[in-house]
Amino acid sequence: MKIAVNTRLLIRNRLEGIGWFTFETLKRIVEQHPEEEFFFLFDRRPDPSFLFGKNVTPVVIGPQARHPFLFITWFEWSVPRALRRIRPDLFLSPDGYLSLSAKVPSLAVIHDLNFEHFPEDLPWMVRHYYKLFFPRFARKAKRIATVSEFSRDDISSTYSIDKSLIDVVYNGANEKFVPVSQEVAEQTREELSMGQPYFLFVGSLHPRKNLARLFAAFDLFKQRTDSKVKLLVVGEKKWWTSEIRSAFEGSVHRGDILFSGRLEPEVLCRVTASALASVYVSYFEGFGIPIVEAFRCGVPVITADATATAEVAGGSALLADPFDVKSIAESLKAVAEQPDLRRDLVRKGFERAEDFTWQKSADRLWASVLKALDE
Repeated sequence: MKIAVNTRLLIRNRLEGIGWFTFETLKRIVEQHPEEEFFFLFDRRPDPSFLFGKNVTPVVIGPQARHPFLFITWFEWSVPRALRRIRPDLFLSPDGYLSLSAKVPSLAVIHDLNFEHFPEDLPWMVRHYYKLFFPRFARKAKRIATVSEFSRDDISSTYSIDKSLIDVVYNGANEKFVPVSQEVAEQTREELSMGQPYFLFVGSLHPRKNLARLFAAFDLFKQRTDSKVKLLVVGEKKWWTSEIRSAFEGSVHRGDILFSGRLEPEVLCRVTASALASVYVSYFEGFGIPIVEAFRCGVPVITADATATAEVAGGSALLADPFDVKSIAESLKAVAEQPDLRRDLVRKGFERAEDFTWQKSADRLWASVLKALDE
C-alpha cells in the first residue's frame, strides 16, 4: 500500500501544535507499519530526522508554501503532479489542506475551525483563503479526522458533513513532560522569575489565546492580593496585535509579566514543571496540548470553560469564563492561595493525562486511514 503524506510542517526547530501532531503520529505509524510505503511531500529539503524509516521516500516539491498564493500553487499544481507520479492509494494531510484537483482519495486532519468563528483574528488574505478553501477540503475528503469531540461537532454542523465520516484523534503530549524536584524548580525560578513562583502561559501569542484578558486578569489578581507571583509567557510574538500590546502596556503590573520567547522542548518541560499553575484560557481551541503537558508535570491547570478546553480538562482543571476578566482573576487567586485545591487538581491531572498519549493518537489516526482505504 502507498500512502502520500503532506509533511510540509516538519521543519527542524520550528515544530508547533500541528507540526508536533504530524511528527508524533507519523513517527509511530511508519515504525509500526514497515510493510507499507510512505511518500512524504516536503516544500523544502527535509531534515533527516523526519525520515522515520526505510519505508519513507522523501519528495521535495516547490515552492515553499507559506502564503495563500503559494498554498494554491503548491496544493493545486505541485502536489497533483507528484501524486500522479507516485500513484498512492491515499493522500493524508495532517494540517487539513488538500488538493482539489488531485484524483487520489484523501484523509484530512482538520484541527479546528477558529477562522470560521473569529475571522477577524487573522490577516485578511489568510482568513479569506481558509474560508474559501476549507469547506471545499472538507467536502473533498473521503474522511476527516479531528482532535476533539467539540471540533467534530463543529465541522459537522458548519460544513454539513455527516458525523460518521469524522473520526476523533485526540492529541497527546511529549513524554518528557514529567515532574521535577524542588531543587530544579527553585533553580528554574531563579533563572526566569527572579526566584518567585509564576503562572505559566504557553502558546503562540495569537488573539484567540486571549492574552489581552489574561494580562488584565493578572493585573486584577495582583491588585487584590499582596502576592509576588509572576506571569511567564512562553511563545513567539508572531501574532502580537495592537490589542495585545495595549493590554500589556496598560498593565499596572507589567513588570511582573515576563516573556521567554519560544523554548526548546527540553527546556519547556522543566519550565512547565516548575510553574505554580498553567493558565490556558483561550476563547477558541480545537484541543489545547499545554493542558495535557501541565497535567503530566503535576502542575495545576486553569483553563476556559468554552470550546474544546473544558472537554480536554475533563473535570481536572479549574475552569474560568474566557470572556470575563474577573472570572479569570478569581481562578488565579484561588490557585495561588489554596494549597488543598492545588493538590486536588494535581491528582486529577495525573489521572486525566493518561487518556492522552501520542501512541493512542497514532493508533486512532491509523484506524482512520484504514477506514478511508476500506470505503
